[in-house]
Amino acid sequence: MTVTCFIRYELDPFQRESFRTYARNWVRIIPRCGGHLLGYFLPHEGTNDIGWGLISFDGLAAYEAYRARLQRDAEARENFALAQRLRFIRREERTFNELVAETFHLPAAPQE
Repeated sequence: MTVTCFIRYELDPFQRESFRTYARNWVRIIPRCGGHLLGYFLPHEGTNDIGWGLISFDGLAAYEAYRARLQRDAEARENFALAQRLRFIRREERTFNELVAETFHLPAAPQE
């Protein structure tokens, strides 16, 4: 079973670019450590202090193995340290969700 970890970030709205850098750094790290990065999302309209990260795994055991690899990865530790040093993440929540495959990544209908 594939599970997706939805990470909800409460951000300092004055440090959007710091969060963007943090998110871009994960592009190299997450796949190397065994996660399937679906994307990071910055606030655009409306609420200005909530961001998201979505990462999929083959199951919770794969997620636990990924977390162990992250702890050993020097670049991951540097990225976590960046967030702690600059304090652009105020709070973080993780929720694990199962995909309803028939509903995912459907193309938009042609518009006339």
